[in-house]
Amino acid sequence: MNAFGIDLGTNNIKIYSMADDNIMVQKNMIAIQNKKNLFAYGDSAYEMYEKAPENIKVSFPLMNGVISDLNNMETLIRYFISDLQDGSLKPADFVIAVPSDITDVEKRSFYDLLKEANVKARRILVADKAVLDGLGMGLDIKSSQGVMIVDIGYETTEISVLSLGGIVISKLLKIGGAKFDEIIKQTVRKEYNLLIGNKTAEIIKNSQIELEAEEKGALVYGRDIVLGLPVEREIPTDLVDRCLKDSFATIIDNIKMILERTPPELAADIYRNGIYLTGGASQVNHLVERVANGTNLKVNITDDPIVTVAEGLGRVFRESNYQSIAYSVEGMGK
Repeated sequence: MNAFGIDLGTNNIKIYSMADDNIMVQKNMIAIQNKKNLFAYGDSAYEMYEKAPENIKVSFPLMNGVISDLNNMETLIRYFISDLQDGSLKPADFVIAVPSDITDVEKRSFYDLLKEANVKARRILVADKAVLDGLGMGLDIKSSQGVMIVDIGYETTEISVLSLGGIVISKLLKIGGAKFDEIIKQTVRKEYNLLIGNKTAEIIKNSQIELEAEEKGALVYGRDIVLGLPVEREIPTDLVDRCLKDSFATIIDNIKMILERTPPELAADIYRNGIYLTGGASQVNHLVERVANGTNLKVNITDDPIVTVAEGLGRVFRESNYQSIAYSVEGMGK
């Protein structure tokens, strides 16, 4: 069966291919030259990010979980699907993951994206990201057990309570890995008079666990604000934990708020089973411990949190019991 499951993350796009039961992960970025010519896409475009000349614009076509540049997003989808089919587009079925806390019109835009991308879509269905996260983490989300999923992505954090294959309550916060990177940049500038880019901030954030184990600081390169010259600085491992404390607290406060609004029987299930934490930005050093301490609940994590939604899409295709999770949106928002 020629079928694809798509998880459009702001930072990474994940595409499950049923033909080989594999997941492709690429940066959700595009580089356009002279405002019209495709120069690079995916990981290749990311290599140029913050380095490209003025005539090459490198951008994310998705912002805060919704499509901000439809034309570029259509181009990316078409090229990625073509790459997965060895350069020749063939008729295929598609299921695309959508955030829960968005409007019907925004949901319809995900459907329209695939319809207009010229990928020879036979059938287009959507499925809620939070439900797919649960599936991807190996949970039986169709049972009556209450499950809390916290997906911390690049620009958003989605907090959801699931039961019987659906979403009982959810909230989408505009906070995630990108906000963490921005705070790290500001802190490094303030404390070390050093200007760094988003990529360097992301490297600092992602290297903390390993560096802390080795008792080393992060060696970074940037521009000294006073001298105006490129320099090297060592950033201590506790910097990320200190400067992200308030952001972590915001996420924890919203988890507590959702728990307070959760029906008592489902809350009891969550108390017994704990919170399920996923998403690329959930790997930040000490975040798991802070969530556990802040809620007094067990926190369950997964080996590869970036692809849990895509893993869930794979289960929708492979397991007939879960195929009803994907639903049609044709006509929605008209």
